[in-house]
Amino acid sequence: MSAKKSSKTNVPKTALPREIAVPTPSNKSQDGEFERAGKAADFIFSQTAHRPKIALVLGSGLGAFADEFAGATKIPYAKIPHFPQSTAIGHAGKLVIGKVGAIPVAGMQGRVHLYEGYSAKEVAFPIRVFARVGVKAVILTNAAGGIKREFVQGRLVVISDHINLQGVNPLTGQNDERFGLRFHDMTSAYDRRFREMAVGEGNRMGIGMFEGVYAGLLGPSYETPAEIRYLRAIGADLVGMSTVLEVITARHSGIRVLGISCVTNAAAGILDQPLNHLEVLETAERVKGQFIGLLKAVIPRIAEAIA
Repeated sequence: MSAKKSSKTNVPKTALPREIAVPTPSNKSQDGEFERAGKAADFIFSQTAHRPKIALVLGSGLGAFADEFAGATKIPYAKIPHFPQSTAIGHAGKLVIGKVGAIPVAGMQGRVHLYEGYSAKEVAFPIRVFARVGVKAVILTNAAGGIKREFVQGRLVVISDHINLQGVNPLTGQNDERFGLRFHDMTSAYDRRFREMAVGEGNRMGIGMFEGVYAGLLGPSYETPAEIRYLRAIGADLVGMSTVLEVITARHSGIRVLGISCVTNAAAGILDQPLNHLEVLETAERVKGQFIGLLKAVIPRIAEAIA
């Protein structure tokens, strides 16, 4: 009898007005990725008058570029609803919104990774937020190990394609078509026109730009020499622990992608020396001027292309 009575009390619950719902963990869990990204976007809009169409994800040691944005607003990730927080060294964990010249941009000073314990969807969530903000193009940067021997320490390389060896995909599970189709094309994941712009501007600056295939691994341990030989055999020129999940998500949301790797160290077995993360940060600092110069040259051209 009591069970029957309990069943009746539950019936009207679905008819309760939305405005009186209490934000308990159970209610919060009913929000999908689209709604959570929307709440984060609304918060960002409340903090700045800028409405950027270009976003940047600035990897290990590369976040200094965002410090040069004009009229910038800096928002710690911890303040943005549902936004994952960086724990890796070299990732400041701030979203900076300002201008490069006359162009409004959003720059992430650091990202999160699978090896920090985040899920694939959490790693990709900032890209979902950019989609809700209205971003049309994203520049993804990272620190990478050089597999191809020409990719020496300090080289900037435009990513032409990637190999996902992280064992997960951020699109696994129910698909929300408000973001994009479940089965979307990845043939031109890295926008050809953007790549041509970056290589052309880099060569004009005397940097000597190359293109290469990026292999994304789980980390946080560096690869063994045998793994590097395997990666070379399957066509990888660079290796790192980020980027691929963000690219998959960006393309799913219709955002065009430019990827740039800073080769901060030779991959395991290329040189007879151990690898350490301090070397990564030191190299990123050394090439900071070239890197910032390249981004300043490329951003106006991307803005023109997406206008």
